[in-house]
Amino acid sequence: MNVEIIKCLKDNYSYLITDSDRNSIVIDPSESDPIIKIIEKKKLNLKFILNTHHHFDHIGGNDELKKKYSSEIVGFKKDKDRIPGIDISVSDNEVWKSGNFEAKIIYIPGHTSGHIAFYFYKNEILFSGDTLFSLGCGRVFEGTHEDMYNSLSKFKSLPPSTKVYCGHEYTYNNSLFCIKYDSENIMLKKKIIEIEKKLRKKEPTIPSTIKDELECNIFLRAKTLAEFSKLRDLKDNF
Repeated sequence: MNVEIIKCLKDNYSYLITDSDRNSIVIDPSESDPIIKIIEKKKLNLKFILNTHHHFDHIGGNDELKKKYSSEIVGFKKDKDRIPGIDISVSDNEVWKSGNFEAKIIYIPGHTSGHIAFYFYKNEILFSGDTLFSLGCGRVFEGTHEDMYNSLSKFKSLPPSTKVYCGHEYTYNNSLFCIKYDSENIMLKKKIIEIEKKLRKKEPTIPSTIKDELECNIFLRAKTLAEFSKLRDLKDNF
């Protein structure tokens, strides 16, 4: 299973996943044009559109892609009124499967009340949307700090080698916040050097891994809800 990172809008990432039969799914298509270009060039069959949450910068390409390729939209059942055109509604802990694609649904409220992650467990690949970023986490819009803290905690038990594909290229800015409040973290310092090298080459800093996030992400390293809440408030004004 191949994962292709597609830059969209200003700093969004969408992801095109393709199996050996040239069947594809797209995660969070912010816009349709960049995805269409790749599909046409590689002559792929876009079967599904998977959405982590309802924000427009994650569903903006849904309608055009569905119309052009007759793709089916997969989204959280409680967000069926906020993600237009959902064909397949999924629930927490459900395993969604089609052909060579198989993912566990992880309900992770906080950023929005209907946010989910897609965990392709056989491949150890996680699509975390705007909940877990590389060295960061999403703003708390519709939930509570406790919701976000608990949602992030769900990722801690995943295999350390799991690759994390998130919704935005926020890594460098996140690293500045992490190092400010975790200045003695040697692993974080090494991670920042790697990030800077990738950015100089104009390469994505994604994917990260669960191991890297546990070692370097100050939000995952927070030991209590109170500590996490304080850090999240500080980040909102960073």
